[in-house]
Amino acid sequence: MGEGRGEGDHWSRTEIPVPPASTVAVAAYDRDTSDDYWLTVTSFISPTTLYLAHAGSAPREKMKSLPAFFDAKGLSVTQLEATSKDGTRVPYFVVAREDAKRDGTSPTILYGYGGFEISMTPSYSGTIGAGWLERGGTYILANLRGGGEFGPAWHHAAQREGHQRSFDDFIAVAEDAIRRGITSPRHLGIMGGSNGGLLVGAVMVQRPELFRAVVCQVPLLDMKRYSHLLAGASWIGEYGDPDNPADWEFISKYSPYQNVKKDVKYPRVLFTTTTRDDRVHPGHARKMVAKMKSQGHDVLYFEDTEGGHGAGSTPAQQAYMWTITYTFLLSELR
Repeated sequence: MGEGRGEGDHWSRTEIPVPPASTVAVAAYDRDTSDDYWLTVTSFISPTTLYLAHAGSAPREKMKSLPAFFDAKGLSVTQLEATSKDGTRVPYFVVAREDAKRDGTSPTILYGYGGFEISMTPSYSGTIGAGWLERGGTYILANLRGGGEFGPAWHHAAQREGHQRSFDDFIAVAEDAIRRGITSPRHLGIMGGSNGGLLVGAVMVQRPELFRAVVCQVPLLDMKRYSHLLAGASWIGEYGDPDNPADWEFISKYSPYQNVKKDVKYPRVLFTTTTRDDRVHPGHARKMVAKMKSQGHDVLYFEDTEGGHGAGSTPAQQAYMWTITYTFLLSELR
């Protein structure tokens, strides 16, 4: 982390050591009476911690930390890069046991989003920790084009006719993790929600042999109808207008509902949605499940009657949905 400071008519820069693979932010600062500031640090294996620091000096004082919800002893975080189809380097984080063997046998979840300029940065999750990492699983977070990790250009590259690049990036990360021996198709599952549900749905249809299991949450899947359902019309700038023949030409090539086939072996899929989703209509998931079942595919479906665009409206409902999710993944990927 670099820290800038005014010195008369110029700025000086001081390197401030912070934990690697973390999300670091200045929470507040005193611009009038001192050079003190608040610094927050969050990682996959350490909850958000607040420090009091002083501009121009590396030492900082730990003030408070959010509680830990899982045992992170023995876990490590690494950052790697995959090369996408067009040569773009795509970074991803790997959270795994320090003693994990690179023999392809680790049950692994690959998570991504890739849209709306939303950045996927390191964050602390008691659900992932207790539900997956404590049970020996490996977790991968991919930084796909369409997100905001590297500014507007990273987002624009995967808008409209470029949206396939998000899928190509996700596939590249999966292939790179397999090549490195982090996991293998037998032990690799993918998970995503909302735009990320579209991501895993499209990738499942395009490269089914790469994965053993899919968790597709509150997803967009029927891209021919999305703009007529709930908030869908507000996303035309992101995906294009399916009612415009020129736009449908590129959308139709990846829309999961239109491209799923009877004579292809797909990984087992768990679709989850909520009856009261006010953003992505539950009809997307319902239609996809009905079509895949009619084609003879093995799919699971869970729809909560409450919760909006997420997983239930109470902690108990959310815990129930995540229990279903991680039980499914553990049973399929071990």
